[in-house]
Amino acid sequence: MQLSEQELVRREKLSRLRQLGINPYPADLYPVNHSSKDIKSNFEEGKKVTIAGRLMAIKLQGKASFAQIQDSEGKIQVYFNRDEICPGEDKTKYNEVFKKLLDFGDFIGIEGELFTTQVGEKTVKVEDFTVLSKALKPLPMPKEKDGVVYDAFTDPEQRYRQRYADLVVNPQVKDVFVKRTKLFNAMRSFFNNAGYFEVETPVLQPIPGGAAARPFITHHNSLNIPLYMRIANELYLKRLIVGGFDGVYEFSKNFRNEGMDRTHNPEFTAMEIYVAYKDYNWMMDFCEQLLEHCAIAVNGITKATFGEHHIDFKAPYARVTMAESIKHFTGFDITGKNEDEIRDAAKSMGIEVDDTMGKGKLIDEIFGEKCEGNYIQPTFITDYPKEMSPLCKEHRDNPELTERFELMVCGKEIANAYSELNDPIDQRERFEHQLKLAEKGDDEATEFIDEDFLRALEYGMPPTSGMGIGMDRLIMFLTNNQSIQEVLFFPQMRPEKKAVELSEAEKVILDILKSQKSMPLNDLKLKSELSNKAWDKGIKGLTKHKLAKVEKVGEDLIVELL
Repeated sequence: MQLSEQELVRREKLSRLRQLGINPYPADLYPVNHSSKDIKSNFEEGKKVTIAGRLMAIKLQGKASFAQIQDSEGKIQVYFNRDEICPGEDKTKYNEVFKKLLDFGDFIGIEGELFTTQVGEKTVKVEDFTVLSKALKPLPMPKEKDGVVYDAFTDPEQRYRQRYADLVVNPQVKDVFVKRTKLFNAMRSFFNNAGYFEVETPVLQPIPGGAAARPFITHHNSLNIPLYMRIANELYLKRLIVGGFDGVYEFSKNFRNEGMDRTHNPEFTAMEIYVAYKDYNWMMDFCEQLLEHCAIAVNGITKATFGEHHIDFKAPYARVTMAESIKHFTGFDITGKNEDEIRDAAKSMGIEVDDTMGKGKLIDEIFGEKCEGNYIQPTFITDYPKEMSPLCKEHRDNPELTERFELMVCGKEIANAYSELNDPIDQRERFEHQLKLAEKGDDEATEFIDEDFLRALEYGMPPTSGMGIGMDRLIMFLTNNQSIQEVLFFPQMRPEKKAVELSEAEKVILDILKSQKSMPLNDLKLKSELSNKAWDKGIKGLTKHKLAKVEKVGEDLIVELL
């Protein structure tokens, strides 16, 4: 492991602390009795306090210095006076430990007394301090001059990869995760107050069910069987309704082995709730009341900003059938049309379709391409074609449709709900139809029939309504974050490339290549102005580190940046 100059210096300071008999990583409890927020909110001149946190700023001034401590609640100024800390002849603790051996990022504990400076700053006068943890790597601290911030830690990849550093130097990031927890707590209390029961269902499942998605597959050695990481918990929650619960819900970690983008992570959190003796009309009312309650709990008001949009979660929400939506935005009425007619209509709209797509998939493509993005304010899209909803009850007024809704916000779905299918014969036929679609090539059709779930339905399931909400996407809307990575503490990342320490010659060549991407080898050599020996070492080093490659194109050797 190659250490930077600053890391080497910090290790030398670590060694010096130990030489002075100071344990830089003590095991003892430190008796913290106040936080920075407590002190500021209930400030009393002369009050004795014990606090702890990271050292985030130091202003050395000879015998007296100011510093700043950051704890989980915020920051507070502390004042170090040499003679207060070291009342005897030995001034080592101030002159050497504080002034020379402490760095930004170190954790220290402070015992002191509150006072107000001449400029009105609430401050802790340090009577004694304890080194609690020596930081060996410097924080990516932003610099500020004349009110302008420089070198802020803003690179998204580095922030997501080093969330621990991000939370320290960008305190506003913590607010997103505080609000995320508020959302979960608000939703949980809403369900509990309604009398519903929180449960847990298996993450490792013998059959991936409840949704159409590519699963992660693992192997159980003892049983010698494949197992699938949960893509949805729907079928297990319905089993519990069969078992006699009137209402169950779960915040479930789901896993889908599919693409990653700004709104999808392979591991995500969904909430699903199932309530007996209800239908999708009742669930729409319940959903809008729930989201109004959650918005107020998270932000204090029902309104939220998302990008350029101002959205309001105050109930009630507009309700539009899928057929009405498609007709409104395309002029085409899907009602009563067969698969070929819908495929031809989709083609005429410029939508890319193929022969593997059944009627439901075609309608889904039309809606997604032409309608979905138009719904900014919360809107229920209702009454989906039967082919799109294999777990949903047939519409009571139209056998071609199902009793289903999706809630759209800013052109994205955040909730999906049904009047649940509880006819075991109909359910088996729907599963078998899905198998045929899968055989035809539809990669969103389920390839499994869950015989145990069908057996559960045969014991009888009461009329039930169920709803799923994407928690990650919902908190994105409530905190104005365009990327799902911003609302996950540790989003999935590509493997980190090892940092390469480049020689001066390698840096010169690489800087030229960055502006050109590729260029003839002789031109690059001339432009670098390196000696023959430095050039040879530099270009060989870059190809060895796989930062550049040399290829023969025609009669020329071309150097290309990788």
